[in-house]
Amino acid sequence: MAFSTDSLNPAQRQAVNTLDGPVLILAGAGTGKTRTVTCRIAHMVERGISPSEILAVTFTNKAANEMKERVGDMVSRSASKEITVCTFHSLCVRILRMGIDRLGYKSNFSIYTGNDQKGLLSRIIISKGGINEKLKPAEVLAMISNAKNSPEGIAGMTDEFIADIAQAYQNELRAQNAVDFDDLLVLGERLLREFSDVREMCRKRWTRVTVDEFQDTNKLQMRLLQQLVGDPYHVCVVGDDDQSIYGWRGAEAANILQFEKFFPNPEVILLETNYRSSEAIIHTANSLIVNNAGRREKQLRAHAVGGQDIRIISMPGDLEEAQFIAHEITDLHRVEKKPLEDIAILFRTNVQSRSLEQAMREEQIPYRMIGAQSFYDKREVRDLMAYLEVMNNPLADVPLLRIMNAPPRGIGQNAAVLLTDASRERGGSVWEAMGNPPEEMATRSRNAIEQFIEQLQVFRERIITKHENMGRVMLDFLDEIGYIEWVKRNSKTEKESDQRRSAIDDVVQMLIQASSEGKSLEDFLRHSALAQDREDDNDIEKQKGVTLITLHASKGLEYPIVYLVGLEQGILPHKRSVEEGTQDEERRLFYVGITRAQDRLTISKCSVRTKFGKQEACEASIFLQELSDRYLEVLDYDDIMGADATEDDIADLFSIFD
Repeated sequence: MAFSTDSLNPAQRQAVNTLDGPVLILAGAGTGKTRTVTCRIAHMVERGISPSEILAVTFTNKAANEMKERVGDMVSRSASKEITVCTFHSLCVRILRMGIDRLGYKSNFSIYTGNDQKGLLSRIIISKGGINEKLKPAEVLAMISNAKNSPEGIAGMTDEFIADIAQAYQNELRAQNAVDFDDLLVLGERLLREFSDVREMCRKRWTRVTVDEFQDTNKLQMRLLQQLVGDPYHVCVVGDDDQSIYGWRGAEAANILQFEKFFPNPEVILLETNYRSSEAIIHTANSLIVNNAGRREKQLRAHAVGGQDIRIISMPGDLEEAQFIAHEITDLHRVEKKPLEDIAILFRTNVQSRSLEQAMREEQIPYRMIGAQSFYDKREVRDLMAYLEVMNNPLADVPLLRIMNAPPRGIGQNAAVLLTDASRERGGSVWEAMGNPPEEMATRSRNAIEQFIEQLQVFRERIITKHENMGRVMLDFLDEIGYIEWVKRNSKTEKESDQRRSAIDDVVQMLIQASSEGKSLEDFLRHSALAQDREDDNDIEKQKGVTLITLHASKGLEYPIVYLVGLEQGILPHKRSVEEGTQDEERRLFYVGITRAQDRLTISKCSVRTKFGKQEACEASIFLQELSDRYLEVLDYDDIMGADATEDDIADLFSIFD
């Protein structure tokens, strides 16, 4: 295919043409980063670099798929298929397939995700008396995740009780030949570091490595990259330290700020022309971010000159703030004919969304709230995945315990406890205990267990041994155990029943598709586990209405009209950042929010905000004092609401009825 750099600006062209040695591309907000990266990969192919040696790594499945599609439009179909574009976790699965057995695991390892992890942790917490400590599995899981991503690992945890739980959790995973998402990175890095033949195999396979959103990498991912890339260091990282906003989950801005320490004498290329936002927005964003110390020097320049002034509005309270925005959105939609999808409301904390949602409902404005339930978190999907995991590996306790009595078949909670206790005493799995139930178990439960084992073995054989289409086998299985009818009976409304049945059908179709592509059940389960990246849970493109979204979730998105609410001390910057000395990251978060806007930006702050049912006085954010006043319009709610209507306002009002 023909490849051209004619549409690129000089800095983008330099980035595309610089293919050798370490390259650091500092890509400011809205500077055409993705286009530059994809063009650079296409240029590698054009220059004769083997597509099979090209690796591009990013953070979410959605970003990886988008990059793969864009590259696919620039190179031949055969070349596109050979290029590896994946997430860090998916990359580590590929690496571990080359030799996880050397680390004491079997090659057919399972991947535990959110709900499986929480279920396992819940039982461990209870067994160790943690229920009295009111420990929440999700919070303990976050602590374990942070520990695993640190150089010291679980061994470095300072809380002895949590460390004991963490070790028990890890031991249980090992016993079931399972890993979690963090283990993928830990074990992948360890395999490369400890076994030179595997390391060299990977380095020969991927001679050209690109990492997107580099400012979001943590220390472990940096160590992984160093093991993966050897001399002559043909590695290109792309990112923006000014948009490093995930320090709370381990991201290291130092990876991009001190890139020279990791790879020698890199070529540093600045992308500074912003194609997204107006000059007013970019000038204001620049005036804010220069207040951060230790950042890489760069200056965004707006491709579009001028633009509307940025409004800063002082509101009496959060109720008025929400109602004002809702009324204004109604006018924008009805009078100016602005699509609701062009409008976003950005907020720092989830608590702020309540009044905003209420105002949207009162004004009957459709909206999409980022944070909807993930497909893989739906009960019926989790059940089906658990059944499939048991068919693939009956010795996996967590999924087996989940579906043992779903739908009810006479293996109740007492029977499950007896089986779990027996498995611990015998040092085996729950499945093995089911083959020889404890003597004190009721006859009814024994018979139910025997029938359940027979059913699973029959359908397991059809999938594993006879290689029948997995989707059709699953449908037969669900029919035999009466699962779909059970779901229907337990749905409160017909709508809920339809939604749950639709989710079941989606899983079945995914299985049919996987079988048609020649994938095994193990392949399907691995792919499904990797598909559960948290950033992919909310595909807003499939929803309609105004976007209500947290500042963290907004990174990478853009909207013509943006409302940025709650610019108050304690909210932005968050009170925790003041205590922990991380206000620079909060400033970057505000910077990200500002640069989401393309044409219009309204920033609001409240004098009073309702917190936990009580009204508290608020102080304006210190960040507002740092903004250049060149393009600012400072307004007061009372003055706006008390102003006389202009002739244009009256004309706009009557135009609604035209």
